[in-house]
Amino acid sequence: MVNSDYKIGFIGVGRMGSNMARHLHDEGFSVVAVYDSNPNQAKSLADEIGATEAVQLSQVSHLADYIITVVTDDKAMQEIFSESADDSLVKNAEGDIFINCATISPEVHVEVEQIAEKYGARTLEGCMASSITQAREGSLYLMCGGKEETFNAVKPILESLSVSLRYIGDTGTAAQVKALVNMVMNINTAGLAEGLGLGAALGLDLDMLQEVFSQTGANSRVLETDGEDMQNRDHECYFSSAHASKDSGIALGLAEQFGLNLPLAEATKKQYDQMIELGKGELDKSGVAELTFPDRS
Repeated sequence: MVNSDYKIGFIGVGRMGSNMARHLHDEGFSVVAVYDSNPNQAKSLADEIGATEAVQLSQVSHLADYIITVVTDDKAMQEIFSESADDSLVKNAEGDIFINCATISPEVHVEVEQIAEKYGARTLEGCMASSITQAREGSLYLMCGGKEETFNAVKPILESLSVSLRYIGDTGTAAQVKALVNMVMNINTAGLAEGLGLGAALGLDLDMLQEVFSQTGANSRVLETDGEDMQNRDHECYFSSAHASKDSGIALGLAEQFGLNLPLAEATKKQYDQMIELGKGELDKSGVAELTFPDRS
């Protein structure tokens, strides 16, 4: 099958979804329909890549055979797959495969799979551990969960979007791994903000401090991606503080099921909750440094 034989639709064309759609279009895939709760976003992208601006979810299910969803949270996912709503992805869904890329709870992935199967469709988790730039370049880190035959059926799409592709296991397992990835990342980000904030209060040269961090046990991927931004107060959003709060919350929900105490994850979530309360939830997660550097908060 050549790339143009794949008729692809997108539900949710914000920063991540739109750049994934652009990349697949550039790679020769037929992105036939896009839908977003913000019609202006959908129209702009549709005009850019020659797709149909869908005004209903069921229109995407009708036009596309492979549908990538990139929505905000559990509630949004349940709404687009609603069996009772007048408009839903399950209408016209027979034969479709849904690749669900949003960071949502594992149990909702399972719920959506069960609903889709009732209507003759299949689903796959496509959990991303990457940024907007990687979405545009097709260099995502993708963790997938679901039936292995479904994973194999959409592998050409996934391989185009990713530089590293991993099949994790049954539905829900990829979301579990993604929750742990983001929980640890958020803890590292909050810890780096405290280290650099204290360094600033001590009057240390922060360029020197970051170099020392990079050569010692304080090193991390977050230091590479966020350290300079924290120092320079450049919090252009690649992964928002609001999303950091949500994702840490998913991990804490999993921990609660097993009676585990995760004090670092809890403290980190409180930091990102505070960002939201201060109206800074749409800043990049590096913006947590605004709470720790002297004379910023």
